[in-house]
Amino acid sequence: MRILRKIIVLICFTVPLVSHAQDTLVKPATPVVDSAALQPLRIINLNPYFTIHSDSTLSYNLEINRDESKYYWFLRNSPVGMRINKDDGVLTFKAEKSFFLSGKLKYDVEYKVNVGVQNLSNPLERIDTVFTIVFYNTDIVVSKVKPSVSSTITVDEGDTVSFKVQCENGSFPIENITFFANRPLKNYTLVKKCDDDFTWMAPFDFVKDTDSGKVKILLLNFVGTTKFQVNDTATVKIIVRDALNYPLAVEDYKLTRKNIDNYILVLKYTFLQLDKGVKKTKSTRTTFDITSSTTALTGSILASSASSSTQKIGQVLPSVGVSLVPVKEAVAPQKVFDQNQASAVRTAIKRLDYMLQDNSLVGERDPDIAKKIAKLKDELKQIQIQLVDVPLELARSIPEDELNEYFNSPKVNKKYRLKR
Repeated sequence: MRILRKIIVLICFTVPLVSHAQDTLVKPATPVVDSAALQPLRIINLNPYFTIHSDSTLSYNLEINRDESKYYWFLRNSPVGMRINKDDGVLTFKAEKSFFLSGKLKYDVEYKVNVGVQNLSNPLERIDTVFTIVFYNTDIVVSKVKPSVSSTITVDEGDTVSFKVQCENGSFPIENITFFANRPLKNYTLVKKCDDDFTWMAPFDFVKDTDSGKVKILLLNFVGTTKFQVNDTATVKIIVRDALNYPLAVEDYKLTRKNIDNYILVLKYTFLQLDKGVKKTKSTRTTFDITSSTTALTGSILASSASSSTQKIGQVLPSVGVSLVPVKEAVAPQKVFDQNQASAVRTAIKRLDYMLQDNSLVGERDPDIAKKIAKLKDELKQIQIQLVDVPLELARSIPEDELNEYFNSPKVNKKYRLKR
């Protein structure tokens, strides 16, 4: 009985198992689907923005949602020194300072880098994206003021000094510039910020007679200040040399020449009056001489006449001719002194004309203008002293062209020509 129960229990446990085994063999198998293959290719850990300190190293492993052994990585438009492993997508970069010192890389500039990954078997399965990398430096670079001229320049009085005040910006740019000099200045442009122009003209009275070497030193100081009150000073040394005031010298030359021209006109008018007086006296004396000679000759002819009355008249007429000589001296005395004065005036006019031609200006900046002015003034003074006794005729009623025509006429030139 006990054995029968065991057989029944064994049958009860065995039948369901067989039935279940039969169901499993008959039911069809369900296929396994990879859910990752249904998703698009993408980089799952891309950082869109990297900030790197100079002299530091970047190592970043990019990952995708695929088997990386079937894909390769690449970079485009990458900064110098950046690399990526084409097999595992490890991005490496070392920000060496030499890159920044040579100008290949710059601080605080956003570099856009293109990174991509592509399937080796299917070129259409690829992805391209962009990330940004910025380099910074914690070292403090001092900003400096850099004028566009050398530290020492030399100019002459009357010259204009003009240059640009530039700035070499470091970690913190220069925001304002303060200017001061070792001597008070006038008529200059004030510099307040970078790239402003400084302009100043050295006045002609800047260098004094007491300055040694006829030069004066001017120191210009430009102090640049950042927002943190960090200062940098640039000094420009200007050596100003004593120079002639050409505009004033030209005006002085013109005034001196005008005075000489006016004096020459006065002398020409005086010469005209003296020459006319000498000419009138000479004409009167010639008339007396001719009359006296004619009277004496007539008396001699009549004295040889046959008529006694005519002979008596002929004896009287020579006496009359002789008596005209003292009358001539009384009425028209010889004007030797006036003629000598006329000759002296003419010589002075010729000398002044020659001096004006010999001391003409080559240009408005003739280097010998001061010597020429002094020579003209000295010559004018000497002639005025020589003719101090000559009564100058100031009232000129004859035009200048008529005076010149009379003075330069062939007759007058022949009359006052020096005789050997």
